[in-house]
Amino acid sequence: MTVLERLRPDHAPALLDFERQNRAYFAASIPDRGDSYFTGFAELHAELLAEQAAGMHHFHVLADAGGAVLGRVNLVGVAGGSAELGYRMAEVAAGRGLATSGVRRVCALAFEEYGLTALRAETTMDNAASRAVLGRTGFVEVGAITLMGKPGLRFTRDLSEAGR
Repeated sequence: MTVLERLRPDHAPALLDFERQNRAYFAASIPDRGDSYFTGFAELHAELLAEQAAGMHHFHVLADAGGAVLGRVNLVGVAGGSAELGYRMAEVAAGRGLATSGVRRVCALAFEEYGLTALRAETTMDNAASRAVLGRTGFVEVGAITLMGKPGLRFTRDLSEAGR
């Protein structure tokens, strides 16, 4: 069983473990965060929490019963009733439906708790798993983009009552 929790200060150790354990796995499909992310993690975590408290972003972790982080589902750049969705799952959690479940839960929170009416997302064409998650969770393709030097797609999701 997994729980979706809003990011808190006490998540820092488990979140850092998650990022370290999955660094190479993530770097295979998205740009690496760089060494400074890991050496300055405590300060970065505090900055993110301050930005969340200011309403700029909504960060979430998916954790197992023991508190280990299995994934992140974030809403960034909150403005004008919308935000951009981003997510990443641990390698050990891949293919278990956790990304789909987490995105669905965050979409509900976005509308019910955060008052958002629309979300945006982007992924590269070669990331079939991410495209599948977006399709299963009600996102619709709205155009082609270049992302990290690769062909990609932009998606949106209406969070109105009819769209949830």
